[in-house]
Amino acid sequence: MTSSTSRSPDGRRGDLFDPQCPTRRLLDRIGTKWTSMAVKVLAEASPEEVRFAEMQRRMTGVSQKMLSVTLQGLVRDGLVGRRVEATVPPRVYYRLTPLGLTLEEPLAALRQWAEEHMAEVDRAQRRSAEGEDAGAWSRPG
Repeated sequence: MTSSTSRSPDGRRGDLFDPQCPTRRLLDRIGTKWTSMAVKVLAEASPEEVRFAEMQRRMTGVSQKMLSVTLQGLVRDGLVGRRVEATVPPRVYYRLTPLGLTLEEPLAALRQWAEEHMAEVDRAQRRSAEGEDAGAWSRPG
């Protein structure tokens, strides 16, 4: 792909197979369950903002620290915008940026795939745990 959106600011395109490529770090960040959940919550609210406490309530199981770390990374990457109201205690709001909105579609597809295929993956994991070769192409005769 040669579109300008697939290139870095200096004009180079990322290469996932290059150990030094920042694409790997970005995929590590956007590939987590917490990132996917945060993007979904924010996309559903878009263009409105969502308070930190509401995000934590909607993302069952996420700790305050993990949500904070996740959101900090998304803000740093330009995917999420953050606004603080100077109240006591401060109210912190988040929303997807235009760049962040472009991430919702691929993450939604990944979430859908996981939901549709989780039973198959569970069966394969059980077979593997029982000593069967769940991933074998074919067995020699």
